[in-house]
Amino acid sequence: MRYRKLGRTGMDVSAYCLGAMMFGQAGNPDHDECVRMIHTALDSGINFVDTADMYSTGESEEIVGKALRGRRDEVVLATKGHFPLEEGPNRSGNSRRWITRAVEDSLRRLDTDWIDLYQIHRPDESTDIEETLSVLTDLVRAGKIRAFGTSTFSPDQVVEAQWVSERRALGRFRTEQPPYSILARGIERHLLPVTQRYGMGVLVWSPLAFGFLSGKHRLDRPVDMSAGRPALKPTHFDTTDPAVRRRLEVVERLVEVADGLGCTLPQLALAFTVAHPGVTSAILGPRTPAQLADALAGATLVLDDETLDRIDEIVPPGVDLYDPLATTPPPALEPGRRRRPRDERAVA
Repeated sequence: MRYRKLGRTGMDVSAYCLGAMMFGQAGNPDHDECVRMIHTALDSGINFVDTADMYSTGESEEIVGKALRGRRDEVVLATKGHFPLEEGPNRSGNSRRWITRAVEDSLRRLDTDWIDLYQIHRPDESTDIEETLSVLTDLVRAGKIRAFGTSTFSPDQVVEAQWVSERRALGRFRTEQPPYSILARGIERHLLPVTQRYGMGVLVWSPLAFGFLSGKHRLDRPVDMSAGRPALKPTHFDTTDPAVRRRLEVVERLVEVADGLGCTLPQLALAFTVAHPGVTSAILGPRTPAQLADALAGATLVLDDETLDRIDEIVPPGVDLYDPLATTPPPALEPGRRRRPRDERAVA
């Protein structure tokens, strides 16, 4: 397993991070099997585990907490907060009130005294970024978190947060967690240059492109729409859509590249993401032991320049073949905000 510095935090993390989103009712409800998978990952050399309070409504954090008993010091543990876990006002967002409670609840579920990396799961327009940075800085000083970062922030939001940190003498966001894969390379255009400029660590999610690079979905083969990713988002796998067929055609070409290297398509996809100098770690999101085993088997795969050039020919740098954030469009693009009447005075 390869290790890298997590931005400028001084912490060493594995190039592959074990993501726990599929642990619990949303993926694998067998706690014992999930614990064994976490142990398998740790035994293979992974020392970086990422979860979130919203994954299976806290169940994922509880599973991770069980698995790390007696092994906590081996792991750089990351979790996230922002989304509501229950109904009612003041139970979500990035305010001091909610983040303080969310961290305490995560510490309890994870059965730990500290969180190595606490991430803000999404931006919150209703909360001043200074408010969020202030509470996170206080949580570091209190010893409850070691560092903090963001997830799915835009380049301008990253820059604004860094500027506010400097002007207000507050702690900085040290990491960002964006979507990135061979089929969704948009972050190469602006986000990765920004995070590199500020020395931020980058953990990328969905390296298998929402399942398109898993090897299960191939051109002119029927897609099982009853389970897994297709059941969650059927339109994403509608083969009558020309854009979907285009992605499947690209998959066939990538399979040829993987076959030439003697690896699987998922192994190629993961190795591609960590080849970018701006990426620290790729998040694995296994649901089954077999999926984890395949990913771990390719952990030593390093793509040479010739292979990377071939991939660039298939999907050019900076190009998205689908929108990885289609389910969470920027608030500024909401219909009610695109054509609001301006506050203007008529001039006679």
